[in-house]
Amino acid sequence: MRIVVNGDERQFPDGTTVRGLLEALGIEEKGVAVAVDADVVARRDWADFVPADGSSLDILTAVQGG
Repeated sequence: MRIVVNGDERQFPDGTTVRGLLEALGIEEKGVAVAVDADVVARRDWADFVPADGSSLDILTAVQGG
């Protein structure tokens, strides 16, 4: 399936969950928020939520500073 990740189009196997996408991208889950088509996906749903082909996935990481 085709997913746009932070503006870059990528290919993933059909049925890949949000958690699987993060794993495939080598992104640790701690301090991360995920939105699919501008809707935030709750962390508790990452293992089951499968974005539709052509979806836009935004991965946001917490940054601490001041």
